[in-house]
Amino acid sequence: MAKRKVDKFSVTKAVKANARERVGQPKPSRVVADTPRTGRSVKHKEKLEDLLTGRVE
Repeated sequence: MAKRKVDKFSVTKAVKANARERVGQPKPSRVVADTPRTGRSVKHKEKLEDLLTGRVE
């Protein structure tokens, strides 16, 4: 059986591990949507003509 390869030391990982031991694991973040939800998505895309003329149905 092959010997396990020793990982290279990383200062960043060591500092983060030390911080997790002292403070604790950070809470997971959630992405907040900028646009309000309307409940239903549009069934049909607007036509290019309507977008250019500014006509809204």
